[in-house]
Amino acid sequence: MLVHELAELALGSRLRGLSDRLFDAVDEVYRAQGSRVQSRWFPFLRSLLDHGPQNVSALAERLGQTHAAVSQLARKLEQQGLIERGGDARDQRRSVLGLSPLGERELAALKPLWGSIREAMREAMQGPPVELLDVLSAFEAELDRIAPAERIRRHHARRRSADVRIVPYAPALREAFYRINAEWLNRYYCIEEIDHRVLTQPEEHILRGGGLILFALLDDEAVGTCALLQESPGVYELTKMAVTERCQGLGIGRKLLEAVIERFHELGGSQLFLESHGRLQAALHLYESLGFVHQPHRRPDSHYQRSDVYMIYRPAEAA
Repeated sequence: MLVHELAELALGSRLRGLSDRLFDAVDEVYRAQGSRVQSRWFPFLRSLLDHGPQNVSALAERLGQTHAAVSQLARKLEQQGLIERGGDARDQRRSVLGLSPLGERELAALKPLWGSIREAMREAMQGPPVELLDVLSAFEAELDRIAPAERIRRHHARRRSADVRIVPYAPALREAFYRINAEWLNRYYCIEEIDHRVLTQPEEHILRGGGLILFALLDDEAVGTCALLQESPGVYELTKMAVTERCQGLGIGRKLLEAVIERFHELGGSQLFLESHGRLQAALHLYESLGFVHQPHRRPDSHYQRSDVYMIYRPAEAA
């Protein structure tokens, strides 16, 4: 690249390019969380979060920016509804800027990501040479090896996965069972009649027949679920496994699957099978990694029009 050849002559451009790359990476992760916050706004919003309402002069001094730059950004954030103006208790002639209720909610939702971002950047900078240009080269090479957004997602997945709890079915979770599965079905297929019956009456169609339902809770919110449906004595179907879209990539599906396999063994089951579809490659790889083996044909008397994959849990064969 030309900026590498120009070395010190292009240092500013190179730093600007690196800065834009990191901003874009964090913005990508923020958007995946459904946030309207931009990473370039972070110092401004974090200052209000940590230090409370401040006037423009105090913010400019704390951020090391000009009064004009802070005022311009403040107007933009007001338009976004993330901050609001109020009177200065010490001087009514001046106004102060503070987070709006929307701004507080947005930052609270993003807060779990900040530790992941810090860890991802620290990892990318580990063990670089001393010379600044060499440091930049090593840092950029590391970001090329693993894209910044992907690096952040991996760290965030590891951190958040540790916060996931697997719990059994309770009547209070009936709505979540329907919601999570309906979201998944509507994204990939449609809700068939058998789906509607099972999802609206899980106690009758799953629990009373000797099956069970598990949920993954993150921050006390149900974000994933799966079930064991007893087809006949000792024969169970792994079914209704889904993770809400915004929480995918956190290892929740694996935790649910490991938990349901453990419960299958506790129940003394003789066979565990599932039906799926060939387009769901990520799910199929997960099943394969935990011991499910593809069968040559669809399951006889399959309940689902959409299924074209039939797998049986046989960990010895999978190994």
